Amino acid sequence: MGLQRIMVTNAKGGCGKTTITTNIASHYARLGKNVRLFDHDSQGSSLAWINRRPEDAAAITGVDASRNADHRLTRSWQLRIPPETDVAIIDSPAGADIAELATLFQQNDSVLIPVLPSPIDIHATAHFIKALLTIGRARKKMIRLAVVANRVRKNTLMYHSLERFLFSLNIPFISSLRDTQLYARAIEMGIGVQEIPTSRNKLDKEQWAPIIRWLDSPVVSESAPVTPLFNSHEQ
Repeated sequence: MGLQRIMVTNAKGGCGKTTITTNIASHYARLGKNVRLFDHDSQGSSLAWINRRPEDAAAITGVDASRNADHRLTRSWQLRIPPETDVAIIDSPAGADIAELATLFQQNDSVLIPVLPSPIDIHATAHFIKALLTIGRARKKMIRLAVVANRVRKNTLMYHSLERFLFSLNIPFISSLRDTQLYARAIEMGIGVQEIPTSRNKLDKEQWAPIIRWLDSPVVSESAPVTPLFNSHEQ
């Protein structure tokens, strides 16, 4: 299998891009993959997470890809992907316009879009996805798009609005991640939520399974079914 490129993006801030990015990186590193994480956000949250990573954890190479990085390096050299890289993960810049994001796309990229179940986030993400498909020409470039609901709480009434939104765009809705402090704990420890040694993350592992299956699948139907936000056994 050749290089796998994964981008995590949304123009709306605070949607949990770093949470998604770091947990994907952690997953593939644990499998023994050579993982390279490109942090385009000037805040450097993903890079800070890598710097906190324990010495005994699987290694992940971080790249400061923000425009405020070392100006002695050319942009192309800064963003190069060494041939030994198995998985390249791109944490897109916050507030980037579609034209800027389009320059990062390559054919067959997998693009994950986190969205919070709130009216403001749904509205902003709807405009963002439509812009990706038109101005960014994601379909023409053979970019795969999928949505992940993030920080979801039980019994939320926003689920139905989110579901209608996703059906209207015909974008695969592959999973949802619950609102739990385990993610904040994992970020502080420099690990993924699946690496936390506790039985409390059993549900989180189940919620991540369809995300990984989608990332590892070469072809996904555009009519993929919407995944319910909550399983009956969620606690």
